[in-house]
Amino acid sequence: MGSIPVGRIALRPDGISVFEYSDQWLKHGFSISPLHLPLQTGLFKAKRDPFDGLFGVFSDSLPDGWGTLLIDRWLSKQGIEPGRLSVLDRLTLVGNNGMGALLYEPDQGLKHIHENPDLDQIALKIQKILKEEKSSGLEQLIRMGESSGGARPKVMISIDDMEWLVKFPASSDPSDIGALEYQYSVVARKCGINMPKTRLFSGKYFGVRRFDRMEGRHIHVHSASGLLYASFRFPSLDYTSLIKTVMAVTADIQEAGKMYRLMVFNVLTGNRDDHAKNFSFIYDDRRWRLSPAYDLVKSLGFNGFHSTMVAGAGNPSRSDIYKVAELTGFPMPQAREIFDQVFESCQEIRIKGF
Repeated sequence: MGSIPVGRIALRPDGISVFEYSDQWLKHGFSISPLHLPLQTGLFKAKRDPFDGLFGVFSDSLPDGWGTLLIDRWLSKQGIEPGRLSVLDRLTLVGNNGMGALLYEPDQGLKHIHENPDLDQIALKIQKILKEEKSSGLEQLIRMGESSGGARPKVMISIDDMEWLVKFPASSDPSDIGALEYQYSVVARKCGINMPKTRLFSGKYFGVRRFDRMEGRHIHVHSASGLLYASFRFPSLDYTSLIKTVMAVTADIQEAGKMYRLMVFNVLTGNRDDHAKNFSFIYDDRRWRLSPAYDLVKSLGFNGFHSTMVAGAGNPSRSDIYKVAELTGFPMPQAREIFDQVFESCQEIRIKGF
């Protein structure tokens, strides 16, 4: 469709943002957030929580964890107090470098670079920043990954004419976290999970092909967190509500089956960091569907429990998994078939108790 203005966003004196679609987008576009920003005229008002007065779909564009650390360090070096920036100020720092398809003007961010760097040198610079040691690589890292989400350090690079997101260990990660996440991606694919292409660079850095870029096109991505106004910093969802949301947004039982399969995989393999921002929807070919899966690796979650509950259980059993099907109206024969398929295919990483 090309690049046309989606709309305008402004901040009220009380810190609440308001938004309206442009006339062009109303004629040719789609609802960028179907539950809260229907494609219609008029002024929309955001909620105060959980995104500091910002709409969920725009909050999705902001970095968190690693990206916020980088940009705040950079701002401090420029003599700017990070706490004085509004959410809209931070969107201008994202500019044209954000994940997904949304671009922001004015663009006050550093120009993004997709160079093919020495990953070991990048890892060294990252460790210096994490340890608060003096490093000359701050601006380079911002240009390569400031706008990405998640807590783990990462860069966005172009290799073999494909755009990749490459992760590096955080301070609390085991040294082999890259190899472990790569193993999970391979097993997830065996389990029938829709996964992007993945690679293990230099035998230790996990890379995943970006699914928000396809043949030069920017794909609109909306997290479950932003779509449902659900915090990703503490447990706020249940797979029951997630599957119901998938049905409401996509109207496709096959997409609901993808979420059910992902739930089964996360439970059986101990991926308990399954918070609201680790599930996303994409809008492409004039329809909504689930994005490919990402951030799949064994993790402790919230106090040792799943961040997204399974029929109310944080430490779910097989019966809880089947109860989700019952509560959502998902066909039980299909639910049992999915469980058996994933159970058999994930033996090498399946946790004890199943």
